[in-house]
Amino acid sequence: MILCRHLFMTRAPFTVVINNTQLNSHLWYSETSRRYTNNVNGHAKNQSGVDNLPLMDLLGRKHDYLRISLTERCNLRCQYCMPAEGVPLCGRNELLSRDELSRLVRLFASLGVRKVRLTGGEPTLRPDLADVVREVAATDGIATVAMTSNGVALARRLPALRRAGLGALNLSLDTLREDRYERMARRPGLRKVLACVDLALQLDYRPLKINTVLMKGFNDDEICDFAEFTKDKDIEVRFIEFMPFSGNAWADARLVPGDEALAALRNRYGDLVPLAAPSCGTASLWRVPGHVGRLGFISSMTRPFCGSCNRLRLTADGGLKVCLFGADELSLRDALRAGVADDDLSALVRAALRRKRPQHAGMRELARAKNRPMILIGG
Repeated sequence: MILCRHLFMTRAPFTVVINNTQLNSHLWYSETSRRYTNNVNGHAKNQSGVDNLPLMDLLGRKHDYLRISLTERCNLRCQYCMPAEGVPLCGRNELLSRDELSRLVRLFASLGVRKVRLTGGEPTLRPDLADVVREVAATDGIATVAMTSNGVALARRLPALRRAGLGALNLSLDTLREDRYERMARRPGLRKVLACVDLALQLDYRPLKINTVLMKGFNDDEICDFAEFTKDKDIEVRFIEFMPFSGNAWADARLVPGDEALAALRNRYGDLVPLAAPSCGTASLWRVPGHVGRLGFISSMTRPFCGSCNRLRLTADGGLKVCLFGADELSLRDALRAGVADDDLSALVRAALRRKRPQHAGMRELARAKNRPMILIGG
């Protein structure tokens, strides 16, 4: 019997036994979830066709989108993502190997995941990034491979990533002013990111998505500048509300609500054109009349979209997070290394998903809660 400790990092302890593997775990959600998880051994045999069902939580939300952090390392030190003093990093052996990553991608694809987004840290710091993209794109069932990058070291690698199967791209860019960029990122790099924007458009990443975290007193006076950025470029600038994570000095006084940003744009341009958003999309979409690109507002603090959430997250060290803001994790790395078979891994994933809460806590409560820094979760 193999003992795998801390597989789940949650509250009250319980034990799961799968094929003579004892998994110490914790549970907080409900007696329904307790029965499901404690009976996971042989569950696929007893429930006809359960492995063919989509990944659903207790509220009926279907999860077909997996975000995978490829590394905890980054070449920037953005204030909303990483504490000023940095973060302790896992050792190489604590991170998922590429073989483990490939196995988990195949597993999630078999459970109905159709879109994978590669994040970090900064994914371009992985020397084998093109090979990872190629393997994920070749996985049966995966329709879209996307990536989020800060763009600083991406331009020289982007053509190869495009050929490998990278189908969608988000670039993080919080200011269009060089001095502010260095103050926010604690590193230079704005010109490289802007050059990467142009290259990505040449490689037909359309719309190219630009992630912009708004913070009062820092870049809230650039909202209209970013709108002008969409005038002649097929890009989607996504204004993201500042979110609380460990070590990022979040305060509601620094939050720019999405409605406030939208009002600033209407004050400048008049009426904006509303656009249809994709199902399970996180952003409300608008276009300035006459502009090629569009604007999105991701208001996870003031207008949570938990009711349509379809996302799961896999940290670089193999932790499965069913909610970005939840501290609870399921260590798929430990399960893999304990020799757990795919059928039982699937049952564990389903059990974790059944503990997903209806909605994340309010922003002030989140600011007091313990969670990983964003850099260790994956953007």
